[in-house]
Amino acid sequence: MYITDVEPRAPDTEVMNRAAREQRLLLTEDKDFGDLVFRDARPVPGIVLMRIDASHRLQKGPRVLAAIELFGQDLFGHYTVVESARFRSRPLRSL
Repeated sequence: MYITDVEPRAPDTEVMNRAAREQRLLLTEDKDFGDLVFRDARPVPGIVLMRIDASHRLQKGPRVLAAIELFGQDLFGHYTVVESARFRSRPLRSL
């Protein structure tokens, strides 16, 4: 689901609430979600943060697929950062 198709201009907290209600991973390029999760302890099933420069946008799809292949269901319960050359992952607090 592309959130702007169903809830244009939804605040980040509502996007997270919806992800939690629907048990969805949140795929984003917005680092603010990390603050909401780690600083404010807001629950979310899992976050995948894309940190690939716009000049390398063609890498985004293949890198997300590589993350899915590597982590699979373990994307849930984790904050995973997808970069051009590496992945980083750390556990989230439980819902």
